[in-house]
Amino acid sequence: MKASLRALIAQGIDALRSAGTLPADTATPDFVVERPKTREHGDFATNAAMQLAKAARSNPRAIATALVAALPASDDVAKVQIAGPGFINFHLSPGAYQREVATALAQGTAYGRNERGAGRTVGVEYVSANPTGPLHVGHGRAGAIGDCIARVLAANGWDAKREFYYNDAGVQIDNLAKSTQARALGLTPDSEGWPEDGYRGDYIADVAQAYLNGDSVEVEGHVVTGAKDPQDLDAIRRFAVAYLRREQNLDLAAFGVSFDRYFLESSLYADHKVEETVRKLVASGHTYEEGGALWLRTTDFGDDKDRVMRKSDGSYTYFLPDVAYHRSKWQRGYERAVTELGADHHGSLMRVKAGLQALDCGIPAGYPDYVLHQMVTVMRGGEEVKLSKRAGSYLTLRDLIDEAGRDATRWFLIARKPDSQLTFDIDLARSQSNDNPVYYVQYAHARVCSLLRQAGEKGFAYDAANGAASLQLLDDAPAQDLMRELSRYPEVVEAAGTTLEPHLVAQYLRELANAFHGWYHASPVLVDDAGLRDARLALALATRQVLANGLDLLGVSAPEKM
Repeated sequence: MKASLRALIAQGIDALRSAGTLPADTATPDFVVERPKTREHGDFATNAAMQLAKAARSNPRAIATALVAALPASDDVAKVQIAGPGFINFHLSPGAYQREVATALAQGTAYGRNERGAGRTVGVEYVSANPTGPLHVGHGRAGAIGDCIARVLAANGWDAKREFYYNDAGVQIDNLAKSTQARALGLTPDSEGWPEDGYRGDYIADVAQAYLNGDSVEVEGHVVTGAKDPQDLDAIRRFAVAYLRREQNLDLAAFGVSFDRYFLESSLYADHKVEETVRKLVASGHTYEEGGALWLRTTDFGDDKDRVMRKSDGSYTYFLPDVAYHRSKWQRGYERAVTELGADHHGSLMRVKAGLQALDCGIPAGYPDYVLHQMVTVMRGGEEVKLSKRAGSYLTLRDLIDEAGRDATRWFLIARKPDSQLTFDIDLARSQSNDNPVYYVQYAHARVCSLLRQAGEKGFAYDAANGAASLQLLDDAPAQDLMRELSRYPEVVEAAGTTLEPHLVAQYLRELANAFHGWYHASPVLVDDAGLRDARLALALATRQVLANGLDLLGVSAPEKM
């Protein structure tokens, strides 16, 4: 609907150029077509006249008057008004919304999708947990957000590649190896000699026992077998990392999250990508040496101070491998990159972007796009839940899935804007009530499926062609409200892809479900009049399709029975 209005306005602008009202060389501005906050101002409004006023050397209201007069006739538009300093408000005909219902039915699973990103590749990195323990609830929020961003970008035509970055090098991995070795030697976290920064969760004992048993672990096509020797720290390290990577993968699979590529930090060193990045940065002229350290002049690119790249002892600071890693994304054809992280990474973002710009290799400014999520507080019975028997010090994602179910867990972790704090109420997530948003939306989908079953039981055969031809009978306010709400879906998909905010889809689905439930209670569907019955079934089925499409973007199921 929005696209058709944009086309009408563009044709009107062409007519003004042809008539001389606008100079012939006037470019079509990037005008906005949006839904007003209140229905009194119409179904859509545009600022096109205000954008054109300067070129026309006229006031916006006069240009608006001329533009309205130049608009081609359209069956979709019932009335056009000029408001304020030059806004143009469009009131659509009922037929416009009826045709949108028919479009949703005709396009099916493709309804709402577009080709804005067609032919372009975007890499979406998310979760990227250290392989040192079970995934916690924060990782779950990262997984839900990242997976949904990839789904939404794909719905906007992008070739979305999902990527998991494993930090399999560094101090955390050393602590994991030492902790596992201590367990293999019979120590517990309370024993004298336990590593100072050792991991204390019960899962470490499981890893150690599997290693001593000589178990084999397969991860992404590689098999690692426990060497059984508690003194072989390198063998323990390899086994522990593989074991926990597999466990994390199993947890993510239970969450409906998968990846196209797993990228190991260690490969950046093995393939000399870090050293190569350093050489490129030095060659670019944005580095200098001071105090025995190598510095990157990140202030050249907006950072508040310069940053050390290589310390005086020859080791690299943590942001340099990130620069090398994101450079590899560009080299691998990701013309756009999205990196989803916890808000605690905020301090490093500027220096990574500065490093990428300092390479002077064509990477666009602002690469990558960062999406940061805030922490999650989990509540049960009005009290915060913090600990897990499995992990010891934190609540795991698996615990949450086991308690609330996959669908509710995904919904609750995606339903709010990432940069907002989130409270996950387990009791609400488990409840079968209208207060539970995922239940409310899924129930709307199941209710339509139930309608079809009831129609069959009553001997009513749904005639799709008759339904589409009879939509003009749906002239009551609840039906009109539902059709208007349904028509918003393509705009929501586009907005979610543009802003990288899949929570917009969740918000929309709740509003669509609310409109559907209101219409359902106000309008008996299985009436004797075949035309009216088929029209109402058509509207119900279109709503079901949009609900299913939206739920799929969130990775949430669309049940037929509840």
